Amino acid sequence: MINKRVESMAQALQGIKDGDVLLIGGFGTSGQPTELLAGVLEFGARDLTLVANNTTMGNDIVADLMRANRVRKCICSFPRGLLGKTIFDELYNAGKIELELVPQGTLAERIRAGAAGIGGFFTRTAAGTELARGKETRLIDGREYVFEKPLTGDVALIKAKKGDRWGNLVYHRGARVNNPAMAGAAKLVVAQVDAFVELGELDPEHIVTPGLFIDRLFEVKK
Repeated sequence: MINKRVESMAQALQGIKDGDVLLIGGFGTSGQPTELLAGVLEFGARDLTLVANNTTMGNDIVADLMRANRVRKCICSFPRGLLGKTIFDELYNAGKIELELVPQGTLAERIRAGAAGIGGFFTRTAAGTELARGKETRLIDGREYVFEKPLTGDVALIKAKKGDRWGNLVYHRGARVNNPAMAGAAKLVVAQVDAFVELGELDPEHIVTPGLFIDRLFEVKK
């Protein structure tokens, strides 16, 4: 019987190790797997690379990971918080954390390419800018394009609204940002859900991420 549900945070995060690349779903705190990230902080993995839409909003679990010196590098589109400087700015200016800045659409497409097994793609975004430095470029129909490589991770931590024991997931609105693509782009995929449901309760037409892509499912009890 297929049952991807786990009962504890320790079971959910088993196998995450120092130096791993973590794909973190969500847009800001919407769709962010906050509780799973708190578990990463508790269980002590270090030297992590975080791939996410943004680093930290200023006072959240990602900031806590950074304060604990668990993060070596961030690959993201928005490294700064909405309200000004954050712990990321402090660490970056001190040379204690690395940054790979990726335009938002390019970030999403690089993750999707990683999930689809595509070797890369050309995009006009970042052509002629510092972000294109060191990358292959090509003229296509008289316009310059930049070659971008796929992004994959050792572990994807994602958040969904509901999931069944097979791992089928549905999301709530903006929580879909990056979560579904990341589910296909990592060796180990752990999803936190607001609620477990029985098989057959999810409308097949509403399932966004099929259970095929999910390894473990952890219910966050409110």
